[in-house]
Amino acid sequence: MCACELRNCAGKCSKGRASSFLRAKTLSLDATQCLVEVLAQQPTWSDIPLVVLTSGGGGTPRNADALATLGEAGNLTLIERPVRVLTLVSTVKSALRARRRQYQVRDYLAKEELSKEALKRSEERLRVVFNSEREARAVAEEASRLKDEFLATVSHELRTPLAAVLGWTHLLRGGRLDEKASAHALETVERNARSQNQLIEDLLDVSRIITGKLRLDVRAVAPAEVIEAAVEAVLPAAGAKDIRLDKILDTGVSSISGDPSRLQQVVWNLLSNAIKFTPRGGRVHVRLERVNSNVEISVSDSGDGISPEFLPYVFDRFRQADGSTRRQYGGLGLGLAIVRHLVELHGGTVRADSAGEGQGATLTVRLPLVPIYQRDSGAERVHPAASDAHRPVEYPDKLDGLKVLVVDDERDTLALIEELLTQCGAEVFTASSSAEALELLRDLTPGIIVSDIGMPGEDGFEFIRKVRELPPERGGRIPAVALTAYARAEDRLRVLRSGYQMHVAKPVELAELVAVVSNVVGRA
Repeated sequence: MCACELRNCAGKCSKGRASSFLRAKTLSLDATQCLVEVLAQQPTWSDIPLVVLTSGGGGTPRNADALATLGEAGNLTLIERPVRVLTLVSTVKSALRARRRQYQVRDYLAKEELSKEALKRSEERLRVVFNSEREARAVAEEASRLKDEFLATVSHELRTPLAAVLGWTHLLRGGRLDEKASAHALETVERNARSQNQLIEDLLDVSRIITGKLRLDVRAVAPAEVIEAAVEAVLPAAGAKDIRLDKILDTGVSSISGDPSRLQQVVWNLLSNAIKFTPRGGRVHVRLERVNSNVEISVSDSGDGISPEFLPYVFDRFRQADGSTRRQYGGLGLGLAIVRHLVELHGGTVRADSAGEGQGATLTVRLPLVPIYQRDSGAERVHPAASDAHRPVEYPDKLDGLKVLVVDDERDTLALIEELLTQCGAEVFTASSSAEALELLRDLTPGIIVSDIGMPGEDGFEFIRKVRELPPERGGRIPAVALTAYARAEDRLRVLRSGYQMHVAKPVELAELVAVVSNVVGRA
């Protein structure tokens, strides 16, 4: 482009004859300005050689100003006439050689620019890959953490009721319980067996959901009847905590299509969840209404509420707001996940709303009025129960006069251990929390402590730390046994490092517990 413009400018001052040099006598001010503009438009790598033939003699050329302007603007070479042919040819060759070097610089710079662009693209691709790998690694680590946390929770939640069932069964077989204690034992066994059965059913439901084997027995269902049945089922739990359960049901809502038992399970889970997280004397509200072409079932409570950070994950499997050993509420964290899957199988949606911690929560299920799913009911699902036979166990009376402090927030387990150790001759003191146990230690110096680990508020680790901080005369060196449903290898190691002399996993054979206590205090 520059060469053409130079020729055009040269043509203005040389009557159209383009050449690689200009004659000074034809260089007008217009042509000079044109050349200056062309030279100013060169790229950074370019420096066009410009050869100008001037008139000979010692006088100042008439166009000296134009020549000076060109000299400031470009690579100007002046040759006085008359000029020898050899000199002119040599000057032109030198100018062309300089121009070729400029083209080489241009090509080199172009390659450098391409290399920079390619490097930049490669760096961007590497950055994207690195970020993807980092995100995938974070997801995998979070999934692994949730899995480990869930397995520990499953172990704890299954072992806790199992400990009460096996323990009281062994005591019943021993034949040393009076009529009142036997009735209490049977009631405890039944309550904990039902609790464990519900946990197992939740696990089986999650397994069926994950594998796509959950089946629905779809028929016409009256939502009001489903809610009434679920409310009836949770009334004892609400009454035990003095929770007021209100309901507002739109009886004009028409039937929906669904599995009545599964829909009742949805409402029951929502109500049970609300009652569990609502403090004594609180309030739970259930509402049924029609919204356009949908039915909405909402359950509100005045309980603990949901933090904004946890709200997006409230329906995720294996997630709990508090999965530590200090958590106040039990459970596997599967109830709301099961609710979401069951509602979605019915073509509906579920959402959770909460203003924050301590401000209650509202969970709303929306189901379509029109039938969207039909399937013939299959055979009834049967889950065989495992049977196990236990031989009667004799407990050697080796604990006569031994003072034992038992700490456990589960009243069934607490009563079981108290009954067992009392039968073996020990004097048993019980506490349902770390604070209560520390209060007892002010006036009591037991021979041994048997403590749970998973307790609300201060867990067993915090409790034993505070015990070990006490001076020896106040019980700082009392031997301690951890009786816990956290039974993994890392749990055992943490227990022993925290200050306990022995780790015993729930459920425990009662004879084994007596032997452990006897061995720790040196009576074996």
